[in-house]
Amino acid sequence: MIASLMMYLRPETAEAHGRYWALISGELAARGIAAPETLNNKAEEFTVWNAPDLILSQTCGMPYRLWLHDHVTLIGTPDFAVAGCPPGYYSSVFVIRADDPRETISEFRAARFTYNQSFSQSGYAAAYTHCSAEGFWFKDRSQSHGHRNSAQTVADGRADIAALDAVSWRLIQRYDPFASHLRVLERTTPTPGLPYIAAAGANRIATFAAVSQAIARLMPEDIETLGIRGLVDIPSAAYLAVPSPPIGA
Repeated sequence: MIASLMMYLRPETAEAHGRYWALISGELAARGIAAPETLNNKAEEFTVWNAPDLILSQTCGMPYRLWLHDHVTLIGTPDFAVAGCPPGYYSSVFVIRADDPRETISEFRAARFTYNQSFSQSGYAAAYTHCSAEGFWFKDRSQSHGHRNSAQTVADGRADIAALDAVSWRLIQRYDPFASHLRVLERTTPTPGLPYIAAAGANRIATFAAVSQAIARLMPEDIETLGIRGLVDIPSAAYLAVPSPPIGA
């Protein structure tokens, strides 16, 4: 058995994630679902998401719609109460250096864009859709391998602009001093947030109930740290309807 909640994990949130999982695993056990005692947050993400004994993990919307939706059970979507978004939805923020005088995304056509992964909904696909509506896509691109890395790359002047998951940006603002050197340029259209998944054939109803009850039992300080407010039932079709960049874009 394996479980992983690596998507919003940081050293500052690790203990809260551990307590959250303890509540989830206890609620799963109460419903007759065996679960590992501890999270395996160091395992490679696609190995986790495709594991035949996956009890619970969180994935990104783009991998879910492109590769996972036919092979996993969609449990539900945690709600992080992102401003301007319906429950369970989120958006991306385009961040630039605070002293950059440009005011619109169109002014960044020739800019250096950095992104976490090309299969990231918030870091890549949402940015592509947003910029395509303005008639361009960044030609000068570099991969940072993480939202925090993208933010720091812009703050350090090694790139001009990045698209960040709004929840990740919230954590960066809270914990990283370099965030004061950045500002938000624009926000993308909201899309379904990062869903919880389990292996194919998992008991979705019982697992949804277990996670919902665990969230309800979180201590106030852990709610504040994690930012989670509840679990939302967003259908698979809503994820599949989100546009993806063309292959090679």
